[in-house]
Order: sequence, then C-alpha cells, then structure tokens
Amino acid sequence: MKPLIQTVTFLTFIIFQCRAQSDVASKLWYKQPAKQWEEALPIGNGALAAMVFGGVETDQIQFNEETLWTGEPRSYAHKGASAHLGEIRRLLNEGQQKEAEKLANEQFMSQPMRQMAYQAFGDVYVDFPGHAQHSAYVRELDLRDATVKSSYQSGGVRYTRAAFASYPAKAIYYHINSSQKGKLNFAVRMDAIHASKEVKINGNEIELGVRVDKGALHGIARVKLITDGAVKQEAGKLTVSNATQATLVLAAATNYIDYKTINGDPAQKVAGILQQAPAFQTAWTAHRADYQKLYNRFALTLPASNASASPTDERLSQFKSKPDDPALLALYVQFARYLLIASSRPGTHPANLQGKWNHKLNPSWDSKYTVNINTEMNYWPAEMTNLRECHEPLFQMVKDVSQTGTEVAKEHYNAKGWVLHHNTDVWRGAAPINASNHGIWVTGGAWLSLHLWERYRFTEDKAFLQNTAYPLMKGAAEFFLDFLVKDPKTGFLISSPSNSPENGGLVAGPTMDHQIIRALFKACIESADILKTDAAFAQKLAETSQQIAPNRIGRYGQLQEWMTDIDDTTSHHRHVSHLWGIYPGEEITPTGTPELLKAAMQSLRYRGDDGTGWSLAWKINYWARFLDGEHAYTMIRKLFTPVYDAGQKMSGGGSYPNLFDAHPPFQIDGNFGGAAGILETLVQSHLGEINLLPALPEALPTGQVTGLCARGGFEMDMTWKNGKLEALTIHSKAGKPCKLRYGNKVVSVNTTKGKTYRFGPDLKVLK
Repeated sequence: MKPLIQTVTFLTFIIFQCRAQSDVASKLWYKQPAKQWEEALPIGNGALAAMVFGGVETDQIQFNEETLWTGEPRSYAHKGASAHLGEIRRLLNEGQQKEAEKLANEQFMSQPMRQMAYQAFGDVYVDFPGHAQHSAYVRELDLRDATVKSSYQSGGVRYTRAAFASYPAKAIYYHINSSQKGKLNFAVRMDAIHASKEVKINGNEIELGVRVDKGALHGIARVKLITDGAVKQEAGKLTVSNATQATLVLAAATNYIDYKTINGDPAQKVAGILQQAPAFQTAWTAHRADYQKLYNRFALTLPASNASASPTDERLSQFKSKPDDPALLALYVQFARYLLIASSRPGTHPANLQGKWNHKLNPSWDSKYTVNINTEMNYWPAEMTNLRECHEPLFQMVKDVSQTGTEVAKEHYNAKGWVLHHNTDVWRGAAPINASNHGIWVTGGAWLSLHLWERYRFTEDKAFLQNTAYPLMKGAAEFFLDFLVKDPKTGFLISSPSNSPENGGLVAGPTMDHQIIRALFKACIESADILKTDAAFAQKLAETSQQIAPNRIGRYGQLQEWMTDIDDTTSHHRHVSHLWGIYPGEEITPTGTPELLKAAMQSLRYRGDDGTGWSLAWKINYWARFLDGEHAYTMIRKLFTPVYDAGQKMSGGGSYPNLFDAHPPFQIDGNFGGAAGILETLVQSHLGEINLLPALPEALPTGQVTGLCARGGFEMDMTWKNGKLEALTIHSKAGKPCKLRYGNKVVSVNTTKGKTYRFGPDLKVLK
C-alpha cells in the first residue's frame, strides 16, 4: 500500500466533494485566483474579517479588526449651537437657503466637522516557491460551511487550502495540505499599509503591531504556525520545508473597549485567543456547527439552468444579456445572508458601509455608518431571512447613540430625547457632519429606532419591546415633540432645518422626515397600548401626528419631495428619499392610498432605472411594493450588471466578480437591499397580512422558500410552480391570528403558539 497520506485527508474531503452534487445556490467559484481586491472572497466572524485572494505563487489574506479606526473618544456636540436655530429657521422660511446653509456651517455643525474612518489592519502573505507552473485550479466560497477553498496541481502534487473565520474561536484559520508527504514548502510573512508598524517573530509566531496615523488606537495581530514540517526564521518571515500540512491561526485586537474607553491590552487579548485556539479540524467542526445554526434556518431554491454550472464571474456576465439563470438570484440572497452572519454577530459592532471588509486607510465615505439609508439597508433582510441574532449589534449601536444623541439634542436643539443625524462612527458621533446642505438631517435615530419595532413585529417578543425597543423609541419621539415647528405658510408642523437625503440642500419640511416621524409616533403609540403604559404620552403623539404636514402630489403628478412643488423631473439623483413611505415605510399602499401610490410611481419613473448599487437595490423594493414584478426584475438585472468584464471597467453600479455590490466602489448595502427586494417579490407582510407571491416576476415561475419569517411571529415554507402557489406551511411562534392573501383570495386563521399549519393552493387548511 502507498503511504496513508495519499488517502483522502480531512481537508481534501471537505474541499473536493463532487461538483455535480454541489448546490448552484450555495457556492461562488472561479477558475483563477483573484487579481484584485474585489475578486477576492470574504470571510468573517463579526469582529475579524478577511479577503482571501487564492493566489498560487503568493496567497494574500488581507484582514480587518472591527475596532481599528482613526480618532479617539470625544463629544461631537457643538456647544451653544441651539442659539442659532431660530435664525436658521427664519432664513429658510424667507427663502434664503444659501444664507441659512452658511450660518449653519459656521455655527451649527459637529466639532470636529468630520467623523472618523475605519482602517485596514494588515496582510498575511503565504509564498509558494516553484508553483508558477500549475493546472486544474479551482477557487470557491462554500456558503454552506462558510469556508473559502482553493486547489491546484503543481509538480505532480495536489495542493489544497481552506480558510474560515471562527466565531467560537475568535480567530481566522488557514489550512494547507499537499497530496504527497513532505512536498509542502512555503513562507509566511505579515505586513501593513500603516506608516507606523512593526513585525516581530517569536518561535512559530509572527506578530504585526500597527498604530493609526490620526488617533489613539493601536492593534496587535499575530499568526501562529502549526505544521509537521521544519520551521526556520529568516528575513522577517517563517519558512516551512518538507511539510505535508500546516495551519495558520490569526488573531487580532486593539486597545478599544467601547466608545468611551480605550485602555485595552491587545497583546494580552491576542495571546489568550491563540492559547485557547483548538486544532484545525476541531476548530472547523465547531465553526461549521455554530455557523449552520444560523445559515440552515432559511433556504431559497430557484431552478438551475445551463448557465448555473458556470463559474460565478461567467454567470454574472451571462446574466447581463441572458437572464435565464434564476438560481443566481438564490445564490445572491444566500450570499447576503452569509455576509450578514460574517459581519454582524452578537457582541460585535454592526456592519458598516463595507460590512467589515476594507483594504484602505482612506476608504470612501470613511467606511463608517451612514444612517440616511445605508446602515438601515444592511439589516433589511435580517428578520425576514431568519437571522434575528445578527440584528443585535445594530440595537446596541442605537443604545450607544441614544446617549451621545441626548447631548446633541440639548446642545443643538434645546430639546429633550435624543437625535442622530446622517452618520455615526465607532465613537458614536451624533451631531451633523461634513456640510449643512446634507449633514443636517434629523431623522437618522428615528429610522434606526424603527428597526427595534420591526424586531418586535417579527417576533411578538413583549419583553424585548418593554426593556429595549420602547424606551429607545420613546426617547427618539420625545425629541420630535420639541423639535417640530409650525410652518408659517401652511400651519402644519414641519421638520426644520433638515434636508431630503442627499438632494436639494438645507430646507424646511422634507417629505421623508415627516414620513419617518409619523411612523415613529405610530410605533410608539402601538407599543404603549401593547405595554399598557404612557397613555398621556401616546395621546400627545397621536395629536401631534395629525398636525404634521401630509404627503402632497405636485404639478407633474409626482409625490413632492419638499413642502414646495419644485421637483426636477429631469433629475436622476440616486437618492429617492421621499418614497420612504412605500419601503421600508408603509403609509403609501396600493389599497390604502392609491393616488399617493400613483404619484410615487411617477416620481420613481422620473428618477429613472439607473443608479449605483444600493440605489438599484432600493428601487427593487419600491417596485415590489408597487406590485410590479416585471419592473422589479428589470432592477434586479441592473443590480447584476458586471462592473467590469475581463478587466474592462464599466461605469455605474452593479456587481463585482465576487458579487460584492458596487456603489462604486464597493459598498455592502446593495447586497443586503437586493436580497430583501428579491424576497419582497415573493412575500410581503407589512400590512397586517401575509401576501403570497405579490410581485412574482415571470422569470421566476417556479421555486421554493423555507424558513422565511413574516410579521406576526410566523415562519413559513412556500412552493410555487408555473407562477402559481402550490403549497404553504405556516408555523406560529406567537399564537396570533394569521391573515393570508393570495391574489384576490383572503383567509384568516386563528393560530396556536407552537403549532404548524399546512395550506393547499386554494389556501384551505390541510389536515
């Protein structure tokens, strides 16, 4: 017999399952290594994130640790800003917008004017000398076990690699294996793009220390090498010879504790992680079990076609002209769920503009939290796709900014409660930043608070509502009771000063604000009723809500973006903020407000179908809520447009070869928003009923979804064929009445908590 090592090893077993049996909705795969960052494949455990390139002669693992930012603990509030509020309002009322913006820039903005930036941490390089000549290369991200894998043949030897980010172990693992004993020879080194950096080697460990250029944070990252080969230290790297297998374990930490405290000891934390790190196989088994508890709750199956068997980059290119690959939509939805699990786990920070993946020191928009759409969009699919735990980091951030936002409410508006403007960062800044013409936008905190309400609507968890959601929503609502001011021209209460993100400059009374404030007041009123508390406060909210300026239809048949009828019908601006009341809001609906819905559709037609990634994603959701599945699918096709083909860069938004969303550059929000939009064509539950296949595109005539969650505490499985509902199962988690709609048919079922109900295509309950 040949040596045992020529038999199938554990690593080979997990990597090279028969491709014919692989699920085309579960793998991203490629025939070549990544040539640039947007082609690499992401891994993450919420706190640590990395992009794995899969290079042959040199593999690169570019990594991040979520708390490495510029800056330091600080208050961003502008002391005494409220003294200028009345004058800013007066100038706006008199039509002196530029003067109002100038005064606000000088006296009302955050101190400092800008917030801080998320930082790349470093890189691990693994060099494989003599591997230039190779064949049979395959690289993939298997969404079912959250592992990036690559394989190739060189010199008659098969080399395999697997990389994953373990939430239980708090570390990244990178395992290498050769098919022949003693044929694995490589070197490991670390580096960073920071000006202040230091690399040390101690035994079988390499340590990278970095310090941010502007701020008080520093970090330690350490790679521990475990191998059966010979190890040497030379020229700032570890070299391994005559090995059969090896494992690299990467841990990283900074001195950040929380937004007020930075006295942590990163070296001690990293040492503790590596000391407790289990062996590769044990770690992979625990990682897989932990990950699949979340991932396996939900599945979307859409028919595979001939194109589905192609590499992912080729599928994306083919979809542009031949959108006959429904399984690519299922892959996209599951990839979004994977990204959310990888970037937002309990105990970590929420996903930022790039999730947790960033390779720059000056990333676009600082890779922070833009809360006038982008951060919220990151969490649109969280509840619906059964990833409620992944929503929790956002709730913690809302708690943080409710504290910093209390100071801003007082200093800027002399108001009670708390406020958050259009951005925040790791230091939880809440004051208006950058420039008054877009930075003074007061409803960021209100919108984030509504995510807490959505958690309750999906779960019916009264303890969560009482202890977490309602107190934060109430504080946000208290601010607006003080902030809203009477419009001298109409007598309505309006939001002033503010803007319509990110269009039109500083104004009085943007439509989006009023929609969000009404939604917040409604959520607080309903919460108070459920909890049997604050009756007088709820009454005050109800009375105030009736006085807020209503939605208006303009002279072009459009939904007005502002109090005055000045919408530019030739503008194709990527923000369509005044349609918030359609999605994620729900005050403009096909049956409840048909004229407003018609006007909103007109507005969206004027803005056009083009846009950057997240804007395209939002438009998918809009058209789904308009119940126009074909137009929603048109937007899906645009979102799936390759940013470049064969190295040829293309303009506009779309998707990179690794399916990352392109703003451009990369922003993760479009991945999440696009996934939510695809699901909105299949199920909607925002109007007190579960609407089945409300906007099903003709391109998706057959499919199945399991584990999808609906408001009211319901989890459902659904199958459809030839465009028609075939079977439905509803599991009641809260025992609430369940109202189902399918086309013109509506049925209501009184459910019992913990019981499951099956329905036929006619919505009759099956015994």
